[in-house]
Amino acid sequence: MNYYTSVLKNYAVFSGRTARKGFWMFILINFIISIIISFVAPFLGDKSGIIGTIYMLAVLIPTLAVGARRLHDINKSGWWQLISLIPIVGGIWLIVLFCLDSDAGDNRFGPNPKGVIAAPVIPTQV
Repeated sequence: MNYYTSVLKNYAVFSGRTARKGFWMFILINFIISIIISFVAPFLGDKSGIIGTIYMLAVLIPTLAVGARRLHDINKSGWWQLISLIPIVGGIWLIVLFCLDSDAGDNRFGPNPKGVIAAPVIPTQV
């Protein structure tokens, strides 16, 4: 749940980087909340889906922000999210980008969110 609340606390922060795990945990929790709303809303008298629409609008900017930070983690601009506007292929390609591993070390968007990654140890011959 900390992943979800940390994204909401950084509501409109489009700078910096977000690790793969933090991004996907936010997406998972967001999906679970959406499913719960879709089941509970009709019992609350919401036949038109207004509660779900309000929730989706409330998390739209945080979702775009965490998506941009996730793309920054692989050294891509946040504008790459617009690739999802291309039918079928664009959405698939964006999911592939979101699944890629972080750039090792710092990149132009900031330090690695996973922490300092040590350089590989090269054994010396005696």
